Amino acid sequence: MMITQATPGRDRRKKSLVWVYVILIVLSAVMVFPFIWQTLTSFKTLSGTSAVPPQIIPDPFTLRAYEKVFDTLPFWTLLGNSIWLTAMRTAGQVIFCTMAGYGFARFHFRGKNVVFVGFLAVLMVPGQLFLLPQYEIIGALGLVGTIPGMALPGLFSVFGTFLLRQFFATLPMELEEAARLDGANEWQIFWKIMMPLAKPGIIALTVLTALWSWNDFLWPLVVSGNVNSMPLSVGLSLLTDLRLKDDALLMAGALLSSLPMIIVFLVLQRQFIQGIAFSGSKG
Repeated sequence: MMITQATPGRDRRKKSLVWVYVILIVLSAVMVFPFIWQTLTSFKTLSGTSAVPPQIIPDPFTLRAYEKVFDTLPFWTLLGNSIWLTAMRTAGQVIFCTMAGYGFARFHFRGKNVVFVGFLAVLMVPGQLFLLPQYEIIGALGLVGTIPGMALPGLFSVFGTFLLRQFFATLPMELEEAARLDGANEWQIFWKIMMPLAKPGIIALTVLTALWSWNDFLWPLVVSGNVNSMPLSVGLSLLTDLRLKDDALLMAGALLSSLPMIIVFLVLQRQFIQGIAFSGSKG
């Protein structure tokens, strides 16, 4: 029977690892607590949400708030609008940002770096400054109060182009050279070779765009016009405008609104993390 003796160095590493786990558990608990509180509150009665001292576990456990959300709002219409808006923006950014990112990463032309720096400078401009010109353009196109009108300004983004540019820059040049030797043109190299390899980066952009679009509030609020064209992010604000003063109702509405994005992230989380890691590995 072999007996191993613990070394001082190994003991220090174990103690350090224990503290790392303790810190991570505490930070995770702090981050998850608001979501747990939101979930528990959504199952409380009206008196339970205002009880003193605060009621942690719902007593009694009730679905009253969820039933009231469906009675108060045209929930399925709002959900459908959010799905259409998110799908259009995500598809647009995947198509346009992928092509733009590939161009900046793989093509060589005079002044490319200057153009790219100017491109990135747009990130420094607050998005609120674009609201008025965007509204005038959408109004001139007759798209105010429509889903395409809400989706159009979000079909392309500087951040998405930067993310995909970083990812394409990590792919070896030998792949392009081998494809050209085999007679492939630029479009075939992009579509058949680079796009499949860029799948983690594209999934990362898909998740980020879907989350941003699903939670976007200001632009849909400005351009939606009526409740039938509102996405969920704007429609939920009607619960506060009605001055119902029902915290359980607000929590239930917010939880129902966030569930689709939680599912999307859980399904694609491995590819999302992989894409972010690859995109940041080369400047």
